[in-house]
Amino acid sequence: MLTGDDNQSLESISLDSSSVETRVSKIMSFEWIGQTLASLCWIISVFVYGISSTGDWLQLMAASSWLLSNIASVIVIKEP
Repeated sequence: MLTGDDNQSLESISLDSSSVETRVSKIMSFEWIGQTLASLCWIISVFVYGISSTGDWLQLMAASSWLLSNIASVIVIKEP
């Protein structure tokens, strides 16, 4: 027979296992796809309009940092 403490332990285990995020689930999430596409479009736009000033280089660095951050968020996930 399960006691109240046992039920709480079982609930916390089931909640912990259901909240585990895998690399594939992260990549397939709407937020990750949207942010990655936005950063890629930003990078492409810098090259389409040309790099002619310091501001253009800063735009390129910002967009590249955003993209690298998205990629890093997938890499650091520990697979179960």
